[in-house]
Parts: sequence; C-alpha cells; structure tokens
Amino acid sequence: MKVNGLDYRAVWMEKEALCMIDQRVLPFRFDIVTSYSCQVSSNAIRNMTVRGAGTIGATAGYAMAQAFRDIPPGNMDQALIFLEQAKKEIENTRPTARDLFFATDKVYHAGIQALVKSGPQIAYQLALAEASSIADAYVFNSRMIGVYGNEMIPENARILTHCNAGWLALVDYGSALSPVYVAFKQGKNIKVWVDETRPRSQGAKLTAWELSNQGIPHTIIPDNAAAYLMSKGLVDLVITGADRIAVNGDAANKIGTLEKAILAKEYGIPFYIAAPLSTFDPECPDGDHITIEERDQAEVLFSMGPDKDGEMHEILTCNPGSQAFNPAFDVTPARLIKGYFTEQGIKTL
Repeated sequence: MKVNGLDYRAVWMEKEALCMIDQRVLPFRFDIVTSYSCQVSSNAIRNMTVRGAGTIGATAGYAMAQAFRDIPPGNMDQALIFLEQAKKEIENTRPTARDLFFATDKVYHAGIQALVKSGPQIAYQLALAEASSIADAYVFNSRMIGVYGNEMIPENARILTHCNAGWLALVDYGSALSPVYVAFKQGKNIKVWVDETRPRSQGAKLTAWELSNQGIPHTIIPDNAAAYLMSKGLVDLVITGADRIAVNGDAANKIGTLEKAILAKEYGIPFYIAAPLSTFDPECPDGDHITIEERDQAEVLFSMGPDKDGEMHEILTCNPGSQAFNPAFDVTPARLIKGYFTEQGIKTL
C-alpha cells in the first residue's frame, strides 16, 4: 500500500534492521521503528508497535531470524539453549495469535537444521530467508483473499467490519479489508461501517486511516451502534479478520467480534471471517482450547492522543481508582460464521 506516494509493508527487513510501522501513533503520526535484536523485536509485538495476525507472524519470523544472528560465542549446547529461550520469549508476547507460533516455528526449524550442519552464519542466512519467504507469502495470500472475498460483495454493499484487518495487520493488502479494496478498485459502489473497537480503537484509528488513504467511503461508529444499524437494514454483510481458527471453525478475534456475529445472525446478515490458512490451527479442536490474552487494564482506563505539538499523551478517561477487565479477544462459534475467505477460496464447514 502507498503512504505519501511511497509503497510500504507493515514490516520489512532493511539490511540488518527490522523496520516496522509504529501502529501505536497512527493516524496522528507516521513513524518507522527499527530493531536490531530479537529482544527489541519481541517487545514490539508485546507493546503493539506491530499488531494484526499476519504482521505479528511476519515480525515473529524476523525476530527468530535475528536470534540466530545474535548467537553468543560458545559451544553448540549453549547456542541451542539461547535459541530455545529466544523462541519462548517471542511466543510469550501474544498467546492468542496463531500466526506468531506458525512463523516462529518455521524459522526456528529452518535455522536449527543449518546450525547443526553448517554453523551460525549459514543458519542465520537460511533463517532470514525463511522469515522473508513467510512475509512474502502473507502478501500474496492476502491479495488472493481479496480476489475471492470480493465475490461475496454485491454492488451497493454496506459492509461492517471490526478492529483493523487491513494491510497494517497482514503485511500488505489485509484480510477483512482486502476484499473491500478489490471491490472498490473494480468500481463497486460500497460503504464501510467502521467499528471504533475499544479499548485501543484500532477501527477508528487504523481502519479509518487506511480507508481514507484509499479514498473509500466509510463512517466510524461506536461499538454499540451495530445493532441499531442492522435493525434499520443498513448493513448488508459483516467481514472481520481472525487471530486463531480452530479445527471446528470457531474463530478468535478482537473482543467485540462475537457480539457482531450474534447480531448478524439475529438480523439475517451474512457474517464472514477473512484469514490466511496459516491462521487455522490444526492442533486446536475448538474455541474452548484457544488461550485468550488478557491485557493491562490501563488500555481501558486511559486513552492516547496527541497534543497541539503532536506529542502523544495518555489521559485518564474513567473513574479514578476503579479497576478494569481487559480481555483482548473473544471466540465466535462456527455456527455463526457463514464462510471463511482464504487464499485458496471461500471455505465453508
């Protein structure tokens, strides 16, 4: 996607530096964060400098490759211990995100095989090549998700989405927004209802920013306005992304997705999940087995925004002294999902 006339991915490797668009300060500033170590890259996942299933996966893959570059001097046993600890550190950053584990594991095994046979330098080169291949695959797969998902978007569609599942969330193109981009490019008259997506407002900040950049008609709505819109016949379909999809089709996504699926069922509106096949977890039988990340209550109690000079500040927006509960995800049962947009077509159960 283009920003200020230049092509960007959400995350990319540039020489020795991992470069990431800082999603914490968008849409108020466009900053690039660079990381030269596995630890810093892992922390960027944890603190949500980068977020979104595919972008988390790509960043995790690059972070694992950086660990191979940073193997300290010593014997093979010490190197293996270092790499195993690095892998665990990456995997502990966002436990719900299936793509994180998918990418970390692939890069780890590509590097380990080379380490034993050829030494650290070759191991790093092959690990980095595997991480780059994973990122490239996300770009291709997300583009294909758009091609197939567009088939389900009728002319004059009013589409509701939740959180951000655009190019920021999947390296490029996106998952839930990829079909929207294709539909708009083909000249379909569409409009997007953008859930604000409390508490971090990824919809109001990131999705709205993406759609504005592409010139796509959209309106931000409070999270609790969806029922009203649906009851008035103003929503034709719902498309969201996913962070992990179980074997039976249950899907974990940003908190608030479940209530949108329930409402869509009540009003007879098709509800779709858009995700690459890497988000489908063959070892997770159902939604009850998906770990739900609980994040710091400060995300609920405080809001972030810029002052007149563009500096970002936190402001307390809730009753002082009150506590908050902040689950990052919920699980939508497969029975509420009409279909899954993937890079291999539209999947139904």
